[in-house]
Amino acid sequence: MSPNPSPLCPLERETGTDLTLAFLSAHTACKPAANVSLTALRCRETTSKMNEGQHVVKPPADTNEMLKRQAEGNGSWGDAEHIGKKLKTAYPDEQDGRKFPKRKVVLLLAYSGKGYYGMQRNVGSTQFKTIEDELVMALVKSGCIPENHGAEMKKMSFQRCARTDKGVSAVGQVVSLKLWLIDDILDKINSHLPLQIRVLGLKRVTGGFNSKNKCDARTYSYMLPTIAFAPKELGHEDGSYRLEKETLQRVNRLFSCYKGTHNFHNFTSQKGPRDPSARRYIMDMVCEEPFMRQGMEFAVIEVKGQSFMMHQIRKMIGLVIAVVKGYATESIQERSWGEEKVDIPKAPGLGLVLEKVHFENYNKRFGDDGVHEPLDWAKEEELIAAFKEEHVYPTIVDTEREEKSMMSWMKTLDIHDFEATGTEPQGNRDLTLEDDEDGNGSD
Repeated sequence: MSPNPSPLCPLERETGTDLTLAFLSAHTACKPAANVSLTALRCRETTSKMNEGQHVVKPPADTNEMLKRQAEGNGSWGDAEHIGKKLKTAYPDEQDGRKFPKRKVVLLLAYSGKGYYGMQRNVGSTQFKTIEDELVMALVKSGCIPENHGAEMKKMSFQRCARTDKGVSAVGQVVSLKLWLIDDILDKINSHLPLQIRVLGLKRVTGGFNSKNKCDARTYSYMLPTIAFAPKELGHEDGSYRLEKETLQRVNRLFSCYKGTHNFHNFTSQKGPRDPSARRYIMDMVCEEPFMRQGMEFAVIEVKGQSFMMHQIRKMIGLVIAVVKGYATESIQERSWGEEKVDIPKAPGLGLVLEKVHFENYNKRFGDDGVHEPLDWAKEEELIAAFKEEHVYPTIVDTEREEKSMMSWMKTLDIHDFEATGTEPQGNRDLTLEDDEDGNGSD
């Protein structure tokens, strides 16, 4: 049987005062004086100040409804101090009077890197604008994160899956963070971003999720004009070169040699040959069939690896180009994995794109738990393809035609001494240096 509601009549008689304070006053009045809590005393003091003309904001309507249900006997009273705390923290994050929960999520980003100094922001530096500068500003302006946390994104548990270098693009970048799940969140974030940066997807993840640490592998692509594989004796700067089938087969045979685990210390900087972190596992690397763009033939190279070091992919491609063009012999690949120092050219950054990041282990554990979605982005594939066609491929093609970055770079290949070898000091390298591509550096 419901309790007698008569002790709650003071609530019903309150007009023009805060119902929450009235509720606490009525409740504590029914208790012995010795049991009156500090919260209740403070509430009485606040009520007294109200009588002096101070204004107290009413709680939201659903809080009033809760108090009404309590007055009708639907639920226990509990302790006044506990209820006071509950009411105090019930609506920490509001916009236009509505409550928005703060949750751990991942965002799927696509961006054209031209004009930006990479992915990772440099707080306090306005000279070198990055992708994250734009993203954080959009998150603040859209109301997804507090303005005072914009300069300290660690407070929002922010973590990128991979750093990308100056000019490098992405269509599958993933960042994890806590934010307020406002209405129409993707549209509002994108409304504050330039067109060459888009948030294509959002998914809830576990509270302890870290986009860098939970990533099992990364897939990159590299788009280049096929003239890069032409013999060094041939010019073809007019774009008339076409990649022959036999040359493509040789290119893919050389790329397949990278598969497996090798010591890639020669493909980055600041790593010695005996540094364990220089050993990286490559799952696949292949050059796809060529295609035409604006009268020039291009091809796309895809490489999937567990992780990559700074400049590793560009040097892997640069070395194969040097071999195919005739500047170096095929034996240089085997030598590059040894302890000797080998001079390896680094291909331009223009054509490099972060295609996808993989979370197989996370998906196996949480993808079908009934609460979280698998991080596979299958529903966003059309958006990704459309972004590539509108922003990534045109930028690469137009820039290559205008600036001829690949053509200019190929002219520097003859200054490399591919036969010379040397040894480099082992030393005690500072392992905290951020020179890994996946969250600790960039390619």
